[in-house]
Amino acid sequence: MKKQNPISFLEDSFHFIKEYLEEEFNASKLFFDAHFVLELKTELTKIQALCEILNRDKVVVEKLNSLVNSNNSNGLLYKTEHFFLSDCISIYNQHLDLEDEKSRFVLAYYYDVLKNNHYADEKAIVTLNKLAAHKDFASNLEKIKKQYQLNSSENNPKSYLLSALSQTKNAKLQEVVQHLETFGMRAFNLKIDKSETNQIIEKAKEIENTHINAIPENDTLEKVLTELNELVGLENVKKDVSELINLLEIQKKREVVGLKNIEITLHTVFLGPPGTGKTSVARLLGRIFKHLGFLSKGQLFETDREGMVAGYVGQTATKVDKVVAESIGGVLFIDEAYSLTQNTLGNDYGSEAVNILIKRMEDNREDLSIIVAGYSEPMKNFIESNPGLRSRFNRYFTFDHFKPSELFQIFQSMCQKADFIISEDAQEKLQDTFNLLYEKKDESFGNARVVRNLFEKCIQNQANRIVNLKELTPEILKNLEENDIPEPKETLEQISFTKEL
Repeated sequence: MKKQNPISFLEDSFHFIKEYLEEEFNASKLFFDAHFVLELKTELTKIQALCEILNRDKVVVEKLNSLVNSNNSNGLLYKTEHFFLSDCISIYNQHLDLEDEKSRFVLAYYYDVLKNNHYADEKAIVTLNKLAAHKDFASNLEKIKKQYQLNSSENNPKSYLLSALSQTKNAKLQEVVQHLETFGMRAFNLKIDKSETNQIIEKAKEIENTHINAIPENDTLEKVLTELNELVGLENVKKDVSELINLLEIQKKREVVGLKNIEITLHTVFLGPPGTGKTSVARLLGRIFKHLGFLSKGQLFETDREGMVAGYVGQTATKVDKVVAESIGGVLFIDEAYSLTQNTLGNDYGSEAVNILIKRMEDNREDLSIIVAGYSEPMKNFIESNPGLRSRFNRYFTFDHFKPSELFQIFQSMCQKADFIISEDAQEKLQDTFNLLYEKKDESFGNARVVRNLFEKCIQNQANRIVNLKELTPEILKNLEENDIPEPKETLEQISFTKEL
């Protein structure tokens, strides 16, 4: 494992504490020793390996992101590492009465590995202790805590990971419990309250497959429309949503004065490739329908074939009834809905699910919106496969691939949120990259998700470039140079390689 700069996690305070680090330090004041740092390194190596496994599990990643009370626009998803760090910060904040130099160092170490893949050098033990003792260490740690603890509400879980893994019945649940307990032990010489951990898990089991995407407090139609307009690109979709709102508003006004209205279906088909914001727009539509008085709650429930189709006779109806019941008053979003009729398991349970869904749509037509989404041609075939679908889905929103300028805008937004600045040469290289990716794209091109992966690669390259510099100023830490951006062909090859896996 490559040795890293022992003060890499103090990105904002290098220039403040440099002189202090050069002062003499009484070795008897050590708050932790080299063996302790090695134990942290061993623990974080295991956590990184676990996060890598969980990041490959689409169900877990989407469930984790559904628990976040925020708008992850354009299909961008937080990785497991971010949720792990957020859970550790939650544990840390519950025990601030026990906070000391050692506990601060533990949290900073977790942050540096999980976010920057930096391991402090256990041989520099005196320097590390000096850092932990300095007043700027504590202030920088507060910034980290505020920035990386994910938004939550009273209805959200105390532990995102435990809740998500419980709800998805993931086999790694107990392993995560052990790692969170180890964090509490390393930081404060205590373990997580077993009863509280069990309560989190049991609560998650009770709401298994339940939506968490409820409407935010103090939400208004104006706020929703602002969020919609702030999404990158999607001009056609924004126009379609605006026209739908106009229609619904006039329907309400006609109703108020006693005029008859035609029956308007809220069911919609989203056509387009991945990473183009379909889930985000579905979430916004639920809130819009709620504010216009067409839905009672406006929440979003996400599912797919696995959430609706069982492997045995008689069980599919139960699964469909459950997801519909959870969606009443809001939007049921079915991703890759065409897979329901592709008969991938060698039986007809998918078609059974569709027939049951059509019946439930009719039974709950006054307080349910169903949005089916997926690639354009398979989705058109899916709708045409059943007369009941054709008659109930007559509104189509088309999500196009992001243009090169829009992909670059998404990258810029990521940089702004993470406190990075792109040099002019780096901007030119990124534009060349997005032009090439757009030129070579196919239907499965990941759009914003590809941008997210490229962004993380650039951050890793920057870290490798500057890690051995003797003095790291805030400007150096923030700046992305041309050399940090992979060659355009390299990024294209990486995308092609990922598709083949």
